[in-house]
Amino acid sequence: MKLKVDQQADALYLTLTEAPASRSEEVSPGIIVDYDEQDHVVGIEMLYLSKRAPAVDVQRLLFESVPQAG
Repeated sequence: MKLKVDQQADALYLTLTEAPASRSEEVSPGIIVDYDEQDHVVGIEMLYLSKRAPAVDVQRLLFESVPQAG
């Protein structure tokens, strides 16, 4: 999994797998989901990042894993 923030494009892209995207769908204004040939999600793009999260510090991103319920 890879997260890319493009400040010039004002966008964030989350890559879930290295499989190439065969189609894209805008599921909400400015939210684009990329799918592979088997219709699995391979990536998610968020446009207008500065308007959606104006206070976000893209230099300090925190990733947290939630433990599985057991």
